[in-house]
This record gives sequence, C-alpha cells and structure tokens, in this order.
Amino acid sequence: MHEMGLAMRIVEIALAETEKAKASRLCEVEVEVGEVAGVLREALEFCLPAAAHGTLAEQAVFTIVAVPGQGHCQACQRQVAVSAFPAQCPECGGFGVTITAGTELRLRSINVE
Repeated sequence: MHEMGLAMRIVEIALAETEKAKASRLCEVEVEVGEVAGVLREALEFCLPAAAHGTLAEQAVFTIVAVPGQGHCQACQRQVAVSAFPAQCPECGGFGVTITAGTELRLRSINVE
C-alpha cells in the first residue's frame, strides 16, 4: 500500500514546518487529493494517524479535501468531468481528453500551537 509511504511523507513535511515555526504541537493538517491522483482516499485517511503516532502530530486532525477530476476534450473542445484515466469524453465519446485537474496530492495547510 503506497498510501502509507505517502502518509509518512506528509507527516514528515508537516513536522518540519512545525519545527520551523518553533511550535510545540501540530494541531491540524489539510491535504488535497485529486480524484485521478491514483491515491485511495480511505487508505490515506487510515494511514495518516498511524504515521503520526509518537510524534508532535499524534493528536492532529487530518482532513482530506477531494479535488474533482477535470479534463479538456481535444475533439469537441469542452471542459469535462473526469473520474478515471484514460478518460472518455461524456459529451462526444472521444478518448482525446487531457487531464487538467484532479491529479493533485498537496499538503494544503497546517495549524500549529
């Protein structure tokens, strides 16, 4: 499960920022996960508290913000919702859809004390 590796890296980055701020505790962590990022949201939600165990982030609240998949169809030139890759345009049925959003995996914010 690569989500555990991702969770460990997210916690590592958040803890580094906590140290830079000379904070005593990491309270909240907000992570953006794109719908077509290849990350199982439920698995990441499970792994984040485990990765934080025994650290300044142990009591932190982890929030995952879903970023919808979006794409641009080369055939009909429309912006379309995308939930998988490769994506088929729901408007014209074409497969020439370029993903424009939803591949993100980003530490959006942290709140420290």
